[in-house]
Amino acid sequence: MASDRCCTFLEILLAIVLPPLGVFLCCSMEFCICLLLTILGYLPGIIYAIYVLVATQPDRYYRRGYSEPLV
Repeated sequence: MASDRCCTFLEILLAIVLPPLGVFLCCSMEFCICLLLTILGYLPGIIYAIYVLVATQPDRYYRRGYSEPLV
């Protein structure tokens, strides 16, 4: 459980420093979109990278056997 949170923290930190690399570790099509957004502007790349890492992987924040998120 703690290693998942640590991994997510490191992915988000990496997404802030270099957005396409943070997304590359988990997705492929999103990597291309993030790369394009980063080329067009650094801030849109960061926003999209954090969105991809947090919003598209909700199963990371659920306990096994439960349907409620950990808050």
